[in-house]
Formats: sequence, structure tokens, C-alpha cells
Amino acid sequence: MEASRNRGFSTAWARAAFALDLRSLAAYRIALGGVLVADCLLRTRDFRLMHTATGMFTPDAVREYAGRATCWSAALLSDSDAWAAAILALEGVAGFLLAVGCGTRLATILAWVAVVSIVRRTAPATNAGDSWLACQLFWACFVPLGAVWSCDALRRGGEPGPRPQCAWSAGTAALVVQLALVYLSAGIGKCNDTWWSGSALGHALSVHDHGTHLGMALSDAGRIVRPLTRLVPPFEIAGALLVLAVPVVRVRGVLVTAFASFHLVIWGAMSVGLFAPIAIAAWLPLVPSAWWDRGRRVAGEGVCLGLGRGATAACAAALTLAVVGWTAAMLRPVPTNDRPRLPPALEALLDLTALHQEWRMFADVRAQRQWVVSRAVLADGRVVDLVRGGAPVETPEPAGGFMSLPHHRWHKLFWVLHEPQMRCFAPGVAAGLVRAWNANHAAAEQVRSLEIRFGKRSLAPDDETLHELVVAAWPPRSVGGAGGLERLLEEASAGRRDGFPGVE
Repeated sequence: MEASRNRGFSTAWARAAFALDLRSLAAYRIALGGVLVADCLLRTRDFRLMHTATGMFTPDAVREYAGRATCWSAALLSDSDAWAAAILALEGVAGFLLAVGCGTRLATILAWVAVVSIVRRTAPATNAGDSWLACQLFWACFVPLGAVWSCDALRRGGEPGPRPQCAWSAGTAALVVQLALVYLSAGIGKCNDTWWSGSALGHALSVHDHGTHLGMALSDAGRIVRPLTRLVPPFEIAGALLVLAVPVVRVRGVLVTAFASFHLVIWGAMSVGLFAPIAIAAWLPLVPSAWWDRGRRVAGEGVCLGLGRGATAACAAALTLAVVGWTAAMLRPVPTNDRPRLPPALEALLDLTALHQEWRMFADVRAQRQWVVSRAVLADGRVVDLVRGGAPVETPEPAGGFMSLPHHRWHKLFWVLHEPQMRCFAPGVAAGLVRAWNANHAAAEQVRSLEIRFGKRSLAPDDETLHELVVAAWPPRSVGGAGGLERLLEEASAGRRDGFPGVE
């Protein structure tokens, strides 16, 4: 009797936690489609520089960075510009089909392939939002996104009997668990001194970190920002736990509203691209049925769509893999060459499914200012900043910080280019920038040399260290080191003339 009661409670909890209203899933589908179309259109701004073989990210550098054959990308099947355009167009077309619900299952699969391919092809310029979008699309393949409010539903027409109002399956469970894992990781990662002291958010909102001009204004309001900073980690952790442990309609409604508002503020205050819309979309499946019904009882209430046995087994296996990957990422945040995070077989499976669980966003926010300057000497003798459209070079650091770069993908690229694992991209970045500039300027304005310098200055009271280094240069040094002395002399001269400190 007791065992039967426990099973009944477990079933009731699982249904409440993981059964999702079909209209909420339809809203989710439409939001995903809109995000995909927007991402496709936004990426066209840098198509030649970030997606083609003659741009900044050469195919060889992308393969070297990936390191494993299982880390696939359909964008690398050909080096032609036409193929790169086709992969980007696939994302947009699949997004449109998703939004209208036409061939929903196939459109979801194609969207997942396109997003994973693009994210890996443009690895230095992608953020956690891009990876989260890929994960969501994978789980969406196991969910009936086109059951209502879709062209597919219209083609099916009226069916006899009560219509299902919800879906309850391994796929819906995966969507909910994935959401919880993201916020649990982010919240636990922020449990450190910089967040508990109240300083992290103020630094992150600076234009010298990830902030916009609005974020910069907010960062100056220390009396407001400091207490809010201390609330962020428990807010994210509590949200993740409540999603799973307390699947009550009112609680779900409050969580959806609170986190959507949280990400709207992030959208305005931080330069993180489409991360906020992607995050808001992830909450839409949890919109309670009561929001749609407004208290009305409808025919079919309580009837749920499920999955076939094969799809259930595949989805459950993938979810188990994701949880294992998440656990490994939390226990060992930084893998090393001699101590990999997971056995090779598990790493390969995570590569194939693109279900890596790296969600420690903004866990380590330091008290520092960071900048990048691309000092280009032109044939007519002028010195300009190439990544800022030929503007005069500001030294030692640009007043506008990273917000003076074209947009967040450039911000992300130069934020990480100095890191050891990203240095394989440095020669291609410099050469790609020079090619793009020279292709659009007359002979007198051709680039003669280029240096991309990354700098950071500590803001800690007891440490005002200034670091600056050349992360990429063109023309490159020869294998034998030819040109090194000339470049060193030019660097020294430039340092005296422009106020650059010595290079570390």
C-alpha cells in the first residue's frame, strides 16, 4: 500500500514537473524560429570575415581548435563561399519553417544541424547563448512543437474525440532539466568572493567588460548594484531548484515572469547578443496552462502526447549523457591535457550531440579594465584602428571600451583571442582583417602592417598592474624569424610615439 502511494506521488510530481502545455510549446517554437531568423540576418554583417575560408577563421585553425574529429561542423565540408552561404541560409530557412510550423520536425533537425555547424565554424566569436540554442534545438527534436498553432496542425484538420492539451515525455523532461542545469551551473559558479562582496556586477556592466552604455550608467550606481549582485547567485540557484522541486502553477508563473524580466534587463545592460532572447525562449515551455485557459476547463484536459519507445530510449540516453557531462563540468571546471574531464568515448558522444554543459557564465568577474587596439599603418603613412573602421588609434586604451567595436561578436573574439587555446586563430584574424580592408580601399590606403594589441589594467586597490601584449600581427613572422628585429624596432618606436607600454 505504501509503495503504491509512493509511486502515485512520484507519478503526480513527474507529470506536474514535466508535462508542458501544447500552446506553450507552440509559443516556444515561434520564439525559436524568430531567434534563428534574427541570428541568420545578424550574422550576414560579417559573412566574409567570419564564415568564409578567406576570412578571419581559417578552416585549418577551426579544426586545430576543435581537436577531435567528432567535433563536427557541416560548414567545414567545403571551403567555398557558396557552401558557407548555404549553411547560413539553412539556419534562416529552418527558422522560418519553425515559426510557421511547416514540416516542424524536419525543420527542427535542420535548424540544429545548421546552428551547431555555424557555432563551431565561428568558435572564437560565439558565446554561451549560441551553445544553449543548440542544446534547446536538440531536445526540441523530441517534442511536438507543431501540434497546435502551426501549418502542420491545419493540414491534419479536425480529429474526432478530445484533443490533447499537453505533452509529457522524455523530451519534455529534457527541456525542463536542461533549463534547470543552466541556472544551477551559473548560480553555483557565482558563489565566490567577487559576487558575495557585491563588486562583480558593477565590473561586468562596465563597457570595459560586457556592459553597454546603459550598463555603464548602472554600474556607477553602487548603492543599488551591490545588493543586487549578492542576490544573483541565490536567485539563479533557487530558480533552478524550484523548477524541478515545486512544479506548482503559481510558482511556475512567478518564475517565468521573474526570469523573463531578469533577461530583459540583461539585454539592455550587457552586450551579449541574442543570449537574452534565447534565455527567454527557454522559459516559454513552462508557461502554465492557466495562462492560456484563464480558468476555463477545456475538452481534452489531462490528455497528453507522448513519445514512441525508440524515441524515448534515445532521448533518455541523451539526457543521461548531458547530466553526466554537467556533473563532470561542475566537479572539474578546467580539464588538462593529462587529466581530461571525461573518458574519450563520453567526450565523443558529447561532441556528436553538441550537449556539452559549460554554463558558468560570469563566474569569474575581475576588477579590471580590458581593451583591444588594432594599430594599422597604411601606405600613405596614416595610422588607424582597423577594427574600429579606420578611426584614429586611441592610446593606451579606447575610451568607449569594447562598446566601440562593431558588435558583441567582435567583442567576444578579442576578449578571448589572447588565451592560449585561441592563439591558433591569431594569424588568420590579422590576415583576414587586412584582406577585407585592402579589398575596399585604394592603393594609397592599403595596409602596410598591422598589430592587434590586447591590454588590461587591474583596478584592485593593492594591484594596479598594467599588461599589454601583441596577440596578432601582419605580415606574419617567417618560420626562420625573419622580420622579427624590424618588428621589434617598430614596436619600440610605436610605443614611444603612441604611449604604449612595453609588450609582455
